[in-house]
Amino acid sequence: MALSRAQTNSGESLISSTFASRYVRTALPRFRIPEQSIPKDAAYQIINDELMLDGNPRLNLASFVTTWMEPECDKLIQNSVNKNYVDMDEYPVTTEFQNRCVNMIAHLFNAPIGEDETAVGVGTVGSSEAIMLAGLAFKRKWQNKMKAEGKPHDKPNIVTGANVQVCWEKFARYFEVELKEVKLREGYYVMDPAKAVELVDENTICVAAILGSTLNGEFEDVKMLNDLLVAKNRLIRWDTPIHVDAASGGFIAPFIYPELEWDFRLPLVKSINVSGHKYGLVYAGVGWIIWRNKEDLPDELIFHINYLGADQPTFTLNFSKGSSQIIAQYYQLIRLGFEQHNKHVLTLC
Repeated sequence: MALSRAQTNSGESLISSTFASRYVRTALPRFRIPEQSIPKDAAYQIINDELMLDGNPRLNLASFVTTWMEPECDKLIQNSVNKNYVDMDEYPVTTEFQNRCVNMIAHLFNAPIGEDETAVGVGTVGSSEAIMLAGLAFKRKWQNKMKAEGKPHDKPNIVTGANVQVCWEKFARYFEVELKEVKLREGYYVMDPAKAVELVDENTICVAAILGSTLNGEFEDVKMLNDLLVAKNRLIRWDTPIHVDAASGGFIAPFIYPELEWDFRLPLVKSINVSGHKYGLVYAGVGWIIWRNKEDLPDELIFHINYLGADQPTFTLNFSKGSSQIIAQYYQLIRLGFEQHNKHVLTLC
């Protein structure tokens, strides 16, 4: 079926089918709900044919997200596409899978938790939501600290490199935090740790380092940043922390650079985000935020709801969301294991 667009005398845009069954001989309004229904196969054909004008996801190398998964995982996704993840009482196994993923990733990032302890983290729709949650936790902790000391708490700032992804600018604008950017220079296209620490002041809620810059994929030197910041904190008696935006590098560094210190092995790293739909090898729609320990996530940011059943603690920016990507992430973690994930990452890199 070939589709064409027609313009009426009134200026309304219509979608017409050049080759179609008798059910779609009447042009469909483009921006209004049609007056009459059409058969399901006709609706499918119209939409499917128009989608042919989209690019081929398998050929899309610029989106930084996974576009192919094994057929077995596709089946799991299809089987769970109608599950609302937020209803934890109704879908306790899916909730358990999310908790397992959080703990697996926390151990991967060397979080200081014992084998029998539960990691602190949550699945998100991507690293953008994860960064919003991390930033809110830092802002609230800083505000509580300043209030306790009787100091102004209305002008928080965050220090990053000018190479950060736009989600950091969104966080700063949406939640009224000043963004202090370290400028890039010729031949050095990531944040300079020394210059970042120079920008830190009493109102800095955290310094954000990037493990896998959007500009060139380069890892920032989190170890140097940690050491310089430790010295400044000790000198001025501050406790400025670090967040690592590992959206791209979080599922790369542990496998091919295990000796690199960038994660919770560094004492000032309090939270890390990672995109499951990048090198976590899952279709778009899943990210993760992990905190060092429960003290780094203020209790007042966690909501407790009970109108879907028993008490359900939640810390997300949205409420309802699908379960498929969380299940797909768990599939990839147990399917590939450490060894095979390592080989996949080496192939992709």
